[in-house]
Amino acid sequence: MLRVPTPEDEDERQLGRERQQLVSERVAHINRIKGLLATQGIVDYEPLRRDRHERLAELRTALNKPLARRFAARLVRELERLEGVMAQLKQVEAERDAIAADPPPDDVNAAKIVRLARLKSIANETATVFTREVFYRHFDRGRQVGAFVGFDGSPWRSGQMDREQGISKRGNRRVRALAVEAAQRWVRQQPDSALSRWFLSRVGATKGAYKRKMIVALARKLMVALWRYLETGLVPTGAVLKPEAARA
Repeated sequence: MLRVPTPEDEDERQLGRERQQLVSERVAHINRIKGLLATQGIVDYEPLRRDRHERLAELRTALNKPLARRFAARLVRELERLEGVMAQLKQVEAERDAIAADPPPDDVNAAKIVRLARLKSIANETATVFTREVFYRHFDRGRQVGAFVGFDGSPWRSGQMDREQGISKRGNRRVRALAVEAAQRWVRQQPDSALSRWFLSRVGATKGAYKRKMIVALARKLMVALWRYLETGLVPTGAVLKPEAARA
């Protein structure tokens, strides 16, 4: 059944979505600057360094000549656009972290962000996106969580043929990609949890397509475990909280 988000829920999503857009723009500016410099034989310039303007003035082409006047001016303007994006990104992240540090009383889902961020391997960004995009709504069972994100199966039957075509990918692709990243971090930072042991017992030292499929399966299990944690307070088996949260 389609459940349309309330205007308030939709508005709270803007912070995470804006950050994603700003990150994409930052990557685009960095790649553009590096691509332009590569045409001059320069491959060791890092636009994110604090001394980027000073280093730009010192650059020499592959022929040991200074950058052409208009070419250098274009790079300066590109750096200024990059710095504008970085400033906005910093502002958005500060607003996001302020909500996690001091949840507003009129924000009914802010407490969920705080609880998710208490788990080791779950950062403020992951907790915010998961809450605003998924856990703001009610689910009756874990299977609904997997289906909402797009981690449910897509069986195909014709005559006597019956095969599984993989996950449906019908859900929120933004959350689905982040869930896979969260699952990878979970294995590294929560190695003693039941979820990590389940994954490692099946994958071992295997690499390639099988490991990629299993990390998706782990991502589904993780999303269900996080939902259950928020609904019942049951910490995923074997998982640990961050030190500051444990002291609190």
